Amino acid sequence: MLDPDTIAQIADELAEADRAKTVIPRITARYPDATIEDSYAIQGVWRDKNLAAGRRLVGRKIGLTSKAMQAATGITEPDYGVMFDDTVWQNGAVIPFDDFSNVRIEVELAFVLSRPLEGPDCSLFDVLRATEYVTPALEVLNSHIELEGRTIVDTISDNAAYGGMVLGGIPMRPDQIDLRWVAAMLYRNETIEETGVAAGVLNHPATGVAWLANKFHQHGARLEAGEIILAGSFTRPMWVHRGDSVLCDYGPMGTITCRFA
Repeated sequence: MLDPDTIAQIADELAEADRAKTVIPRITARYPDATIEDSYAIQGVWRDKNLAAGRRLVGRKIGLTSKAMQAATGITEPDYGVMFDDTVWQNGAVIPFDDFSNVRIEVELAFVLSRPLEGPDCSLFDVLRATEYVTPALEVLNSHIELEGRTIVDTISDNAAYGGMVLGGIPMRPDQIDLRWVAAMLYRNETIEETGVAAGVLNHPATGVAWLANKFHQHGARLEAGEIILAGSFTRPMWVHRGDSVLCDYGPMGTITCRFA
């Protein structure tokens, strides 16, 4: 376990990396005994400083929920991070490329909660009952830690590599569509780069939200009404570069577009 001073120091390093748009050396290379609990503590210090500075929390992201993502990262269990109001973009947005480091896009579904969710026994059915609607979303990954050799400790510390979210498409209630069979085609500059089906996220995307509610119970917390929960990617991350246009076609759930300038 890391001591509180070290945890605070690493949180400050990550905050400075975000301001400077740079990356820091792997935490696990410098502190090989760091645990998952340490990484959430680092994330928590970073989160609380942002809240104290006036940023508003609007939801949570879940990462590494699909075999595709786990294979792409070499990490074998989900993680989560926080999302602030100034990281949410709308369909058709022009996104400043220089705001991010190691910029990649993931294809996801976002659950908007109409009532709180809490563990320890939150189920898929509890999630569906508590969800006002589900909408297509793209996650912009933003990594402030060198990618080579990362472990889940590094990723969690870095707010689960969350950078931003683009919302679009057609919001639907959970009973309007079989969420397992939501499919997507992800284009970069008019070329399909990735495809996937939402069942790739733990067999049903709502399962990830239930996992998060149960994980939060371990920390004495719950998911609140109105929060947006990014349920995890069902494609591999797609690298993007300055000037790239991105389009994701979710079939009956519509499309999302954005451009990086």
